[in-house]
Amino acid sequence: MTFQRCSGILLHPTSLPSRFGIGDLGKSAYEFVDFLARSGQKLWQVLPLGPTGYEHSPYTMNFSAFAGNPLLISLDLLAEEGLLSPDELADLPPSADVPAHKVDFDRVIPHKAKLLKVAYERFQQSLINKRHTVFEQFCQEQSYWLDDYVLFMALMEANHGKSWNHWENAIARREPDALKAQAEHLKERIAFHKFLQFKFFEQWRKLRNYTNNKNIKIVGDVSIYVCHNSAEVWGNPEIFKLDPQTLEPAYIAGVPPDYFSATGQLWGNPVYNWDKLRETNYAWWISRFKATLQYVDIVRIDHFRGFEAYWQVPAGEENAINGEWIKAPGAEFFETLRTTLGSLPVMAEDLGIITPEVEELRDRFDFPGMRILQFAFSEGTDNAYLPHHYVNNCVVYTGTHDNSTTLGWWQQVSSHEKQLLAKYFGYSTPEDIKEVNWLLIRAALASVADLAIIPLQDILDLDDRARMNDPSIIPGNWRWRYDKSEILTKELSDRLLELTQLYSR
Repeated sequence: MTFQRCSGILLHPTSLPSRFGIGDLGKSAYEFVDFLARSGQKLWQVLPLGPTGYEHSPYTMNFSAFAGNPLLISLDLLAEEGLLSPDELADLPPSADVPAHKVDFDRVIPHKAKLLKVAYERFQQSLINKRHTVFEQFCQEQSYWLDDYVLFMALMEANHGKSWNHWENAIARREPDALKAQAEHLKERIAFHKFLQFKFFEQWRKLRNYTNNKNIKIVGDVSIYVCHNSAEVWGNPEIFKLDPQTLEPAYIAGVPPDYFSATGQLWGNPVYNWDKLRETNYAWWISRFKATLQYVDIVRIDHFRGFEAYWQVPAGEENAINGEWIKAPGAEFFETLRTTLGSLPVMAEDLGIITPEVEELRDRFDFPGMRILQFAFSEGTDNAYLPHHYVNNCVVYTGTHDNSTTLGWWQQVSSHEKQLLAKYFGYSTPEDIKEVNWLLIRAALASVADLAIIPLQDILDLDDRARMNDPSIIPGNWRWRYDKSEILTKELSDRLLELTQLYSR
């Protein structure tokens, strides 16, 4: 699929302002879309939207690759439906320990959960006198993932959060009679989780329609791996490499040692049994892409290189050194996907150790790869991330959710990189550069890359206090939010619009 020249903004919905301590799909989301439209932007990259667990990474701590995060449900929109009353919508009080620009999950979760339970009880009351055909249709159409997910969540609550392979053996191994008995026993909690998913996707569909009507497409992520403690691994253990006795991962995903880490990265996710997936003609993956394309317009494949070959590490290793590269199905998989679903609106996250084979796979299907401007100035003029080396079919970022903000990067980058950047853009010294974030925004928009995406933090000129994720540190990530809609001023949108129009985006 070819992409028209355009630009957009990267912002996870949890980062939107709201009075309940976390961004949601209500008023501030629509105001952000209006800001995109006023600024001439055509893309909104949102990152994964699934329910998260420990430390709330939507990439590695996700309970489902199909479900939506109930924390994103707008309580204000539920009140507009009559499922909550205005006087029940108490704001989350400020915290003395957590600043306003950070999500305090320990307080947000119980605050929202209590009100979501009230809304569910009122919804159930409404079903006494009449059928809710839209809800019934949702449950029926999404049953291929929803039934396992809601039972998984109910069972995890009943087992006090323990990982599924530590549940009663008959349930962990999905013996039909045991599952049937548990489904009956937990039917109230199952119904609650179905309600949450119905409301999430109902609110998301309306927001997406509003966004599309503004001529803006939504870019969503498919993270290659899923969490071991997820509905997908419990429901489909045969497509993952698990220990047959303990049902723990037999091998762990990650990447080998490189310039950035002497011991590599060990992610903790189980790797796929691609032989078993091939036997089913990749049915699970096709369902996953199909489901994702129901709520986004473009899919960014995270860790794309893992579809050509992936690094697997035996379980029990303390780091990723003692792993090995295993070939993945690559072209066969994407050919099957294309045959089944048609033209694929896909971007490829091709960062890290990229071989000619990975590049050939990306280019064979015309997937645009990524260029990161923060990576451009660490070497000489042959650095592939410098704009004069770009091809049209790529997407350029100033930085991503895994990087420092541009201002934060500039505050800590080496003097050598500062000197090269200054020379590249025609400045005598680094000290002559006054707004490095806008310098890189301009460079991204001016480049020949068909697609340009800018993290909102760079547009707002924020330092690393606004960083979304630091992959080298587990605690404290995925918390940044801007706390007032008024921060997206007319002056800001006018400035971005001027550059967007100047560079024909």
